[in-house]
Amino acid sequence: MKKSILLVLLLMAAMLAGCSSGPDYKVDVTKPLYFVKDKAAPFEIKVTEKGKAIKGLTVTAEMEMANMDHGTETAKLKESDSGHYSGKSKLPMDGKYKITFTMTKAKVKSETTIDYTVKKAQGLATINGKWITKDDLDFYQFVNKLQLEINRVTAKQKYKGDVLKDELTNIDTQEKAAADQNQLLTQIIRIRAMALLAEEKGHNATPADIQAAIAKDRAQYNEYPEAKQLIQQFGETKFSALAEKEYKYAVLANQVEADVIARTKAENPKVNDQEINYQAQQNYEDLLVSQMSSLKIEVF
Repeated sequence: MKKSILLVLLLMAAMLAGCSSGPDYKVDVTKPLYFVKDKAAPFEIKVTEKGKAIKGLTVTAEMEMANMDHGTETAKLKESDSGHYSGKSKLPMDGKYKITFTMTKAKVKSETTIDYTVKKAQGLATINGKWITKDDLDFYQFVNKLQLEINRVTAKQKYKGDVLKDELTNIDTQEKAAADQNQLLTQIIRIRAMALLAEEKGHNATPADIQAAIAKDRAQYNEYPEAKQLIQQFGETKFSALAEKEYKYAVLANQVEADVIARTKAENPKVNDQEINYQAQQNYEDLLVSQMSSLKIEVF
């Protein structure tokens, strides 16, 4: 009888040990998880205990909708920084989820469940939380197309024979590259990163500055019937509305470029303009790399 009681007590102790939640870890979502149709979206958490970041964990996240049965999505999170763990998850839809994090270190396991609302992604990437949308990409792709069409018309006026054929082939290649989503995102991110730096330095793009930049490019487009026709097909109203938004970033970025050129000239008073432009471009690129490393950029 005593042996039976002892056995029951041992089994109960083993069950209680198995149900133990382990260390009291706190989980905070540091990079939001969004729903992106047919794609796995990135997210990141920070794990702490009494305010101290916990390193060296093996972390998995199980996500299931709170009010719908869409099954469970499991993601493995890798340590990306001290106490930060990141991964990707492909979810069925946006909405309310329960996320259970299982965290293991030195064979000691801990589980924490949180309620989390997954929102639908508003675009294709974010810079410091601000979205780059599909419309933004469409605008840049279209502007690239406009310039390449002007180059195509100019080539036909300037060249003949095999030289013309080579020029047109090169333009076609550039047009394909200019339609690549990753290249377009890179182009936009570069401009917006420098626009943010311009604002940090106290620059401002006034409505007059923006309109002057738009008018300058529109004057060039109006010289070519082919370009004017493309704008009509794209939609004058849509083109004008997007130009108002996108040219602000370009004007700000140009102000940083002007600062870099002026500083390069001041530092090299005896150097010719060609060398100044080359050195200024190198300085601009260095500044861009530094600026981008200071920003939170997420691509979905």
